Amino acid sequence: MKRSQLFLSTLALPFDYLMLVAAGLLAYQLRFESFIRASLPVRFDLPLYEYLPTLLITALAWLVLFALVGLYSLRGQLKLSQEIGRVFVGCTAGLALIVVLFFFNPSLFSSRFIVLVGWGLALALVSVGRLSIRFCRALLYRRGIGVSRLLVVGDDATSRMLEQLFTQYPSYGFVAVRRVVPQGLDLDEHTQGVDEVLLGDPALPREVSLRVLDYCVAHHLGFKYAADMFEAQSHNVVSHTLAGVPIIEIKRTPLDGWGRVLKRLVDIIAALILLIVLSPLFVLLALVIMFDSGWPVVVALERVGESANRFRLFKLRSMVHGADKLKADLLAYNERADGPLFKMTHDPRITRWGGFLRRTSLDELPQLWNVLRGEMSLVGPRPHEPGEVANYQLHHRKLLNIKPGITGLAQVSGRSRLSFVEEAKLDTFYVENWSLWQDFVILIKTIVVVFQRRAAV
Repeated sequence: MKRSQLFLSTLALPFDYLMLVAAGLLAYQLRFESFIRASLPVRFDLPLYEYLPTLLITALAWLVLFALVGLYSLRGQLKLSQEIGRVFVGCTAGLALIVVLFFFNPSLFSSRFIVLVGWGLALALVSVGRLSIRFCRALLYRRGIGVSRLLVVGDDATSRMLEQLFTQYPSYGFVAVRRVVPQGLDLDEHTQGVDEVLLGDPALPREVSLRVLDYCVAHHLGFKYAADMFEAQSHNVVSHTLAGVPIIEIKRTPLDGWGRVLKRLVDIIAALILLIVLSPLFVLLALVIMFDSGWPVVVALERVGESANRFRLFKLRSMVHGADKLKADLLAYNERADGPLFKMTHDPRITRWGGFLRRTSLDELPQLWNVLRGEMSLVGPRPHEPGEVANYQLHHRKLLNIKPGITGLAQVSGRSRLSFVEEAKLDTFYVENWSLWQDFVILIKTIVVVFQRRAAV
């Protein structure tokens, strides 16, 4: 990465901090404006000299959250939608952290107005700051400032497409100085004024690729290459050394590392808040089930989770007593012959209120306790029964690489109307391409789907 590119990438961190502090100061100023005080009288004493240190520390904590959601990664430039999405997730995670602190210590801070308005202003100002940096970067690139000058090696369709792409979109930060064929290539002749060499043809012979790589290393040039089909299908590739030997590792999921920590933190905070807020609804549903079909109101079902570990999944009871024992008699009516799962539209085991609970997914609310226990996540692949998992094909076992979820990509993409093959493909995509933003989108879609009252399994 060139110094100009590195400067523009790292500029986001101090710029974000300034935007966060500006949002906090603006929210503070708005709180004491006359038109706000007229409807919301000020009942606290918070001088600016006491507020400012808290604001500066809080802004630093939010930068840590921004880093955890990948806003300061230097590995590649995010798309605009991805960047704004991660800004939203980072700001919302910061708000959730403050809400939790409020819950345990109400006297910690005196104004909910400043917190909520500050969150909205932070989201707006940080987004504007990010857009400004992107605009400046694109403007500099169009003028040829800070761009990487590439020598494209290859005479195939991929190489020609890359050359045209960099010509049409200078905002990518690359310019193809020239494209050469690999046969009889004289690198000394073609690398003048070049910053990096890009091997565009993934089918180039190994000896040619190694010769170009050695040349780039010896002459301090950057080296890139278009991945072959195997690498294109291998997600989450990282490299390291083992006893001095370079090793390429294909991680099971991007959740390995800080992603796992961040996802777990969000799960704990959200599950704890939801359990407290929804406790009256739990009591009401428990009474309805008890009067409808008796005790117990919650059942513990055996499921298979991460790394094929078995756990007890909690659900509000929507079936008659001994429903699991009756399943064997109903296998002939299974409507999902495409895979190992069982589905029956008019399942006679479902109680009078059970259909309502299942359509609205209210029967799954006790799984928030599974989330707190660390057996499940808010979002993830659907947890299946041991007998169903035993019938998995080999590639289906990738679904066990992470914790199962209360909701997931498959559930919001068709609910029970999907075939098992389609469901497995969606869940596999989620496992291989996890992001906190994708989790947020799935949770929002889950709310929409539930209100649409689609048929649930």
